[in-house]
Amino acid sequence: MKRSGSADLALMGGSIPSWLFERMTKLSLPIVESIILEYGQQGFLQRLSDPFWFQSFGSVIGMDWNSSGVTTAVMSALKKALNPHSKELGIYVCGGKGKDSLLTPSQLIEVGNKTGLDGNELARCSKLSAKVDNTAVQDGFNLYLHSFVVSNKGDWSVIQQGMQTETSKARRYHWNSDNIKSFVEEPHTAICGENQGEILNLVDKLAQPSQQAILNIAKENPEKMLAEVKHMVLPTYCDMKAKDVDLKRLGSILWLAQENETQKFEDLLLLNGLGPRTLQSLTLVSEVIHGTPSRFTDPARFAFAHGSKNGKSSFPVPTRVYDETISALKSSVEKAKMGETDKQEAIKKLTKLAQKAEENFVPNDNFESVLQKERDDAWKYGGRTIKGFEKPPQNEQLSLF
Repeated sequence: MKRSGSADLALMGGSIPSWLFERMTKLSLPIVESIILEYGQQGFLQRLSDPFWFQSFGSVIGMDWNSSGVTTAVMSALKKALNPHSKELGIYVCGGKGKDSLLTPSQLIEVGNKTGLDGNELARCSKLSAKVDNTAVQDGFNLYLHSFVVSNKGDWSVIQQGMQTETSKARRYHWNSDNIKSFVEEPHTAICGENQGEILNLVDKLAQPSQQAILNIAKENPEKMLAEVKHMVLPTYCDMKAKDVDLKRLGSILWLAQENETQKFEDLLLLNGLGPRTLQSLTLVSEVIHGTPSRFTDPARFAFAHGSKNGKSSFPVPTRVYDETISALKSSVEKAKMGETDKQEAIKKLTKLAQKAEENFVPNDNFESVLQKERDDAWKYGGRTIKGFEKPPQNEQLSLF
């Protein structure tokens, strides 16, 4: 089985509170608009088919960075955010989780009627991709989510996820139309999940013409396999540890976000007034938009943008910072649409400056204190979890009166 990426995803329960999902939706739209403005529709679809980028995107919008719930959250937020603007963006999100997945073919036929694309062919691609991952590749994971994202030019990506309840694991499958030569010979761009050993894979190129052979992965040349496979191993524990983050990358972002440093860069004058904490979030959002594939090997780092709903895997969601990030990015996109690209370029510059700062940045061993500071300061930024708003320490409460 050819994999361009793999990940171990833990099944974690709990719904997304409405106050957070609304923000996820609001932030998703300008992020996708920025990507399309800069890299085109296919640039966005290719990002969706990258499991590392996908997990980082989910983390930056406030999901637990190592949870399988990222898949449902991202696709639900994208569907709600993008579909009202499909005609303008040229992007349509179909399908979803559970019963919504069964509606995908009919929704694609509807897209075809609106765009002039062959809706029946798109529906066929949807059914085949689901059939391959649920039947032809018998790896013990049963599909429960199927999302099909298509452009008005006919390019598409599919995101699917299956679960294995007895092991509390999930596996996510990525497809992209650019890489499809045949639905019955190595069609995936990535399969994300824990290695289960031998599986039945009837779409492998080594399968017999009848496609009834069983591929024994153990017989593959290990060197060849390792050269082709990128691994994204996500732990099952809830909290975040220093080993989960590229400290050099994170440290340079935290350094850049300091207000006295930001003012030194003439390119960032248009971003003055946002405050260092919002610039920290905006820099991570900028990287999700403009970063190259190699920049997404540590999805946990992107949790330093907006925390998570339970606050345990990172820290409480800083709602005021989240809202400022949405406002800044939305403003830059709106101005760019009118030909005023200065603010958009300033946001793009954030990730370039952070990467440049990495060249000479030497990380220390203060990760735990940095994470704790985010938790301690959460109340200052409207920190919120599923349990409610964070309260200031007792001595701070007294000083407010």
